[in-house]
Amino acid sequence: MSTLSLHKSKIKVLLLEGVHASAVETFQRLGYDKVIEVKGSLAPEELKEAISDVHILGIRSRTQVDADILSAANKLISIGCFCIGTNQVALDDALHRGIPVFNAPFSNTRSVAELVIAEAILLLRGVPEKSANAHRGKWLKTAVGSYEIRGKTLGIVGYGNIGSQLSVLAEGLGMRVLFHDATHKLPLGNARQVKNLNELLQSSDIVTFHVPEHESTTAMMGKDEFQQIKKGAVLINASRGKVIDIDELSQALASGHISGAAIDVFPVEPRSVEEEFLSPLRQFDNCILTPHVGGSTMEAQANIGVEVANKLVKFSDNGSSHSAVNFPQVALPDHPGSHRILHIHRNVPGILAQINNYFSDNGINISSQFLQTNELTGYVVTDIDQDYSQMVVKELQEIEGTIRTRVLF
Repeated sequence: MSTLSLHKSKIKVLLLEGVHASAVETFQRLGYDKVIEVKGSLAPEELKEAISDVHILGIRSRTQVDADILSAANKLISIGCFCIGTNQVALDDALHRGIPVFNAPFSNTRSVAELVIAEAILLLRGVPEKSANAHRGKWLKTAVGSYEIRGKTLGIVGYGNIGSQLSVLAEGLGMRVLFHDATHKLPLGNARQVKNLNELLQSSDIVTFHVPEHESTTAMMGKDEFQQIKKGAVLINASRGKVIDIDELSQALASGHISGAAIDVFPVEPRSVEEEFLSPLRQFDNCILTPHVGGSTMEAQANIGVEVANKLVKFSDNGSSHSAVNFPQVALPDHPGSHRILHIHRNVPGILAQINNYFSDNGINISSQFLQTNELTGYVVTDIDQDYSQMVVKELQEIEGTIRTRVLF
């Protein structure tokens, strides 16, 4: 695909799932006027139709952008996930089409960490069950089974951006912190990394999950793990819905082996607020159920809107792919008076040499250039300091292995 970049006023942006108004404001402030907002997600066929003439797509966690959806995205240059996770996008397929995917890995970490602390306190005090009974007219005034959080052990599974911030908050409340991670991590404060998940489960009063969706994390809390968890512990999941086996969790709650749970993410979630939420966990008063709102605070969503929109605009304006999750990382400052050409290609030997040969053969001087690759794809940003002909762009597109070329300015 070879294209001269459109003027900002003609670039179409589609934002789904009620992306925060700060994103719209950011796009418009930076000159992007064609912003279309949709409050909910779209069914696959609706999305395929809607995406056919869209240049920039913004989604949250519910919209699934698979290979079939991408096949209909004839003009798409980038995707923004206005959340932490990107597993809802077929990242490799997007990469093969030269489409970088951006997210917000830091903007809602505080929101998730605060919710986990709040849920841990409520569960240790037995508040969910007492509240449910009070709504039904039953007065459960007792201190039996009600505990302070101070002095308890918090076990964090996944010591990334959220897990590490949660660790700091927990220690500030007087908790002891253990964590388990697939790689060795430098602990913050007095937190201690344990050698395996079973050790964490056996030693923790509260177990909370903060891992990405991956084959290795699917049902990582299953039958065997529930047998290992400390009797009377509470379990919290604000990461991904497939991490915990819901049926095994239901059995652990029914038997009283764990004293409570708080679940924010589920294997299957409603597509909209009109669809009924179905789960075997609805029967348990000592299980807090929240509709995937771990990062859904006004502060977090506003920050995410600004962060992701700025990344999408930078890629559209100057080709910067810095912080894209599936794409080679390239960032160059603007060079006034020059023309910028982007070349995305399969990562095979010799393509940069061919690109530069074409410039040389046409008497075009390169004022600056940057190449970055990953295992599948190469991305070259080239600034030339004189006018060029469309024939040069056509020749660049015809280099074997080219995915996309684009002239920015």
